[in-house]
Amino acid sequence: MNDLTALFEMVPAQADLVELAMAGTLTLIALAAGVAAQRIAGARVAQWWRDRVGAHVEGLRPRIATIVRHGVAALLLAFVYVVWGWGPLAAAAIGFAMAAAATLTAHQLMRGVGIPRWAAAVVEVVVFTALFSHAVGGLEPITSTLDAIGVTVGTRRLSLLALVGALVTLVVLMAMVRLANRITAHTISHARAFDPTQKVLAQKIAGIAIVVFAFLFGIDLLGIDLTAFAVFSGAFGLAVGFGMQKTIGNLIAGIILLLDRSIKPGDVIAVGTSFGWVNKIGVRAVSVVTRDGKEYLIPNEDLMTREVENWSYSDRNVRVRISVRVPYDCDLTLAQELMLKAARESPRVLDSPKPNVWLTAFGTDGVEHEILAWISDPESGVGNVRSDVLNRLWVMFREAGIGMPFAQRDIYVRSLPGREADDAA
Repeated sequence: MNDLTALFEMVPAQADLVELAMAGTLTLIALAAGVAAQRIAGARVAQWWRDRVGAHVEGLRPRIATIVRHGVAALLLAFVYVVWGWGPLAAAAIGFAMAAAATLTAHQLMRGVGIPRWAAAVVEVVVFTALFSHAVGGLEPITSTLDAIGVTVGTRRLSLLALVGALVTLVVLMAMVRLANRITAHTISHARAFDPTQKVLAQKIAGIAIVVFAFLFGIDLLGIDLTAFAVFSGAFGLAVGFGMQKTIGNLIAGIILLLDRSIKPGDVIAVGTSFGWVNKIGVRAVSVVTRDGKEYLIPNEDLMTREVENWSYSDRNVRVRISVRVPYDCDLTLAQELMLKAARESPRVLDSPKPNVWLTAFGTDGVEHEILAWISDPESGVGNVRSDVLNRLWVMFREAGIGMPFAQRDIYVRSLPGREADDAA
């Protein structure tokens, strides 16, 4: 008899079942509202995000519609949960749906900013557990259990609860830093008041400021005393002095390059035997792209200490030298006029400064000339300008009857074997 009474007490009352049905209905309405928000506003929000942020946070744009759906559902479910004092069954149903929607929103956000799967999974588990536990009775049992598991190191106790909190804080701050850096980079890149060099410098300074602020905010949030970092800062200083001096040196060299504007994005530079245009000035190295499509990563410190030719430092105009040899028996004045005409007709050769022709030497096989032509887009290549001018000049020479010189040698025979004997006889 007592067993039957206990069994009947476990069966929900009619009022609880009615409340559960109401909670289920409101939950379905909230989920349907999330789907409707995705269809109505998802594409518009994604378009707005692309216009405002562009490709700097490209991973989030395809997920915007899904984030809108789960986010709206989570907010509506949280509102439903708060406005009424639900019974245990109804609260558990609403709490489960709310926790699931919030977890899916966190998953899309974390993966959208490039957080690793394992780190995103930790945050998702914590979000779901916290929200669902709060709905069914509170977090006290879970937090007490996690806090009871730990070890004491010196005067400080490290518990599993503190470890989980620190890990979640680190992951969330990492996601916020990445998002803030990319949004800031997009905003600065579209600022009309900055030139390209100032934009890169502003992006670097803003990135460093965001990281420092996030570090200090995380320290304060976790309740860590800054004096605990006194020994760590000393060790870090030694590491910088010995093991990280190259890294710090490249960072400082990159900032100096941007400040004095000796090398900036878009410049055409020559280092050693190769040349290319500066694609990006990074924290560690400068990216230089050649005409062959190869990308060289040159450490910033090397550009500070080595000799570098900057073809567009103060002026983007570059003079191209094109060697031409004509035979001695040609009309030299006509040949020089054709050289100037071929240079002027080349589309990339500038009219001002004017192209010129120099007679440089009387060679062994012909008269040596140099065509001096100016271009304003060296990043498009120099060899193709030489090729275009020489091709045009070849056609003009053929039409004018001017040939190409070739090696000629006169041989004088002083004696032949056996000829001296015949002459003596």
